[in-house]
Parts: sequence; structure tokens; C-alpha cells
Amino acid sequence: MAIKIFLNGCQGRMGRVIGEIAAASGDLQIVAGSDLNPSAATLPFPVYTDPRECQVDFDVLIDFSNPTALPAVMELIRQRGCPAVICTTGLDRQQNEELRQLSALAPILQSANMSLGINLLISLVQQSARLLYPEFDVEIIEAHHNQKLDAPSGTALLIADAINGVLDGQLSPVYDRSKVRQKRDRHEIGIHSVRGGNIVGEHQVIFAGQDEVVTIQHSASSRAIFARGALAAARFLAGKPAGFYSMQDLLQK
Repeated sequence: MAIKIFLNGCQGRMGRVIGEIAAASGDLQIVAGSDLNPSAATLPFPVYTDPRECQVDFDVLIDFSNPTALPAVMELIRQRGCPAVICTTGLDRQQNEELRQLSALAPILQSANMSLGINLLISLVQQSARLLYPEFDVEIIEAHHNQKLDAPSGTALLIADAINGVLDGQLSPVYDRSKVRQKRDRHEIGIHSVRGGNIVGEHQVIFAGQDEVVTIQHSASSRAIFARGALAAARFLAGKPAGFYSMQDLLQK
């Protein structure tokens, strides 16, 4: 039996990719969605302006929209007690705290990056950091297309936080060494950004030692990787008890 999905942001770029992949999956079905412009929808399921208006039964909610849509989404989760995969980024501290509180009522999986490959990279670099630091220096290089507004990328910061988390916060991020003339401090974690062309996303973590260098790298060739990760998270979350989950929980299942 197919897992029934409610998709918030179904008319957006990522929403459409999720719909296409789910339709071809055989075990997933988008049964309803919400979007700010449902009148333009040519989709094989009902689309609501407000997710709280949904009259359709579903198993898992996927939110791939924007932070302003989150309050209505959280109210729907509260009403239904449904599992929810929160893919929207840019949430403020209050919204993140509200999601944590909501996880007492329903299973919530949240990630700043839904790529299975990136989350595997995070797991690998955490293991590497435990083994190699402080004998090895840690540097992160990320590259994206020339239209990206933020630098460094949210994923680079996510990787840096994950590394620092297993090192008890010993590392301090350094974004620009051109402003000072001094040797690298052993407690630094360098984070560097490259912008050019239509690069979808490249993330490289370098562990540089005295006689060897270990490099762990992920390359994205399509934004569909985020849609596939969101759907993998929906499969994982269906039937789970209330609680707060991450992509690392999915990798360890």
C-alpha cells in the first residue's frame, strides 16, 4: 500500500520534482497539497491555499516551502498528529523551538539539507574528526552557482557545526584569512566559498596532517537529490512514534 503524502509547497520548483519522483516510485502517492497559488494548479490531487483546510487523509506531511508558511503547517500537524518532514530552511530560533515542542505530539524530522549523500558525508566527517583532531587541521570548501545569495552555504555551516559538535566546540570558524598575517591557529576550522557558473553544489572537507591528507567530498549534479532525500525521510517517518528525528536517524536505521 502506498504511503499517502500531503505536500506543502507543491507548486514550487522542489514541490514539482517531489511530485514527479513520487509518481514514479510505486510506493508513494501525493494525495493533497497546499500552495499560495492553487488556482494555477494542474495537479492530480486537491491543492489548498491554507494547509489547515485539507479534507484528505494522509500518512506523512512534507513541507518544502518557506518560513512564512510554517505556522499553518504546524497547526495542521497539531490537529492531525501526523508525521512531518520539514525541509524548509531559514527558520528562526522561535520556529525551531516550536517544532521541538510539537515533536512531543507527532514525529518530526527536520534537516537543513535533505540530500542522503550530504548527510552521509556529515556522518563520515564526524567520525574522521574524532579520530584525526587535533593532529589534523580541518578546512571546508564549498562551491555553488553564481546566483546564490549567501556565503558560506548553509550546508557548509551545517557540516562545520556537526564537526564542532563531536569536538565539544573546540573549533572557531574562520571565513577570511586575508585580513590578518599570522599562522593558522590549531583551533580554527576554515570555511571557504566559491561562486561560479551553474554549479549545483560542491562540498569538500579536508583533514590536513603532517604527512597525509584525508579529503571527503560530495558533488550534486541535480537538485533532485533533495527531493529524493525528502521522500526517503517520508518512508522512514511513516509509523514512527512522536519525537524529533534527523537525517542521521534515517542513515542509522
